[in-house]
Amino acid sequence: MIARSLSLFGGLFVLILVIGWVMGAPFTSSRLVEAAAYALIALGLNIQWGYGGLFNFGIMGFLMVGGAAVTFISYPVNAVFWGSEGPAMLGRALLAFFVGALIVLAARQSHRVGITGKWKMALTVLAWFLAYVLYRSQLDPAAAYIESAAGGGWVGGLGAHPLLGWVFGGVLAAGIAYVIGKICLGLRTDYLAIATIGISEILRALIKNMDWLTRGTLTVSPIPWPTPLPQAYQAQGLDTATALIAARAGYLALAVLVLAIVVWLISRAYAGPWGRMMRAIRDNHIAASSMGKNVTARQLEIFVFGSVLMGIGGAMLVSFVQIFDPSSYQPINHTFLIWVMVIVGGAGNNWGAIFGAVLIWLIWVISEPLSKAIFDFVSTWSSHAGWGAIPDIEARSAQMRVFVLGLVITIALRFAPKGLIPEVVKRDN
Repeated sequence: MIARSLSLFGGLFVLILVIGWVMGAPFTSSRLVEAAAYALIALGLNIQWGYGGLFNFGIMGFLMVGGAAVTFISYPVNAVFWGSEGPAMLGRALLAFFVGALIVLAARQSHRVGITGKWKMALTVLAWFLAYVLYRSQLDPAAAYIESAAGGGWVGGLGAHPLLGWVFGGVLAAGIAYVIGKICLGLRTDYLAIATIGISEILRALIKNMDWLTRGTLTVSPIPWPTPLPQAYQAQGLDTATALIAARAGYLALAVLVLAIVVWLISRAYAGPWGRMMRAIRDNHIAASSMGKNVTARQLEIFVFGSVLMGIGGAMLVSFVQIFDPSSYQPINHTFLIWVMVIVGGAGNNWGAIFGAVLIWLIWVISEPLSKAIFDFVSTWSSHAGWGAIPDIEARSAQMRVFVLGLVITIALRFAPKGLIPEVVKRDN
């Protein structure tokens, strides 16, 4: 297995060199930075599905949360907003939220004073209604004011270091994953998948429509880098191309460092008692429960851990492209593609997830220009032969990415159904 893994990574390295030779160093360095972020996201899914058998199809929602988090933390301060009535109005909305939460909590604990059965249910429903009305009565005026010119258009950022935004993205994703897990992890696996899809769409709708907080479809740019930008290298006398490569190399080094730390931590955890327990729950949760393991708590734990990596990975991607655009998030790019990475690479194997992430991302990004080159060649030959040129080459080339991806999945599952680098479980004799 070690020889096979080394051979595959060696082949991947050769592929990267070929792409760099054909497409150029600036293109290749940019794609490698994105691949490192996707590798971190794939590791998050590998923890959830490969380690715990949890079907999470809400990956896109966690990526958007991470992107919104790093935007809020690292984007420069909006002085107009902080000098207006907006902060005070948001403070009142936050206070109303906590008061509403206390009302709901009190209703849920009403059995302690003798209110039970249908009366408790009716009281709880009424409490939720009152809490919602109270919160929206403060939030809606605040949002309308902030989105106006007097309120600065939106909240803006805090002007902090982007690395803090990455951390906040992971923390925020963890909090949301905890709430989702408490609600959904009692469901059967297929229902869990459906529920996470719905929650992902809810998160996307919220982020797209909260213009006062995220600017919605108006987008936010430029988002700062955690490493020096190309302009900093140009100021030192480097030409544009060299400065661009040097800046991306610095970002890639930081992304690889984060990825290496994560791999080291989860590999140590999975190789110990915790990992054996998670494998037991994944393979037979009924037997694990009969042995005294709290299956739901452990599944919640692993769901949160995986979501943290998705939040950080989503923040890394947004920081790199320097723009947060909620409209750019699509399920095929930010959910389905991650699943393909883990399935092709090998579920339950960290190195398999990393290999699959880099390989699939490179195939995804080069399939369009490669298809265009092939179509151009065939179109030229066809014109000379008198058959006419191929129409709509640009659109056809973009569509070929899905075809190539499906072909890769088919071939991989045919010859390596457990992934190119499958899980290897060492069993004690």
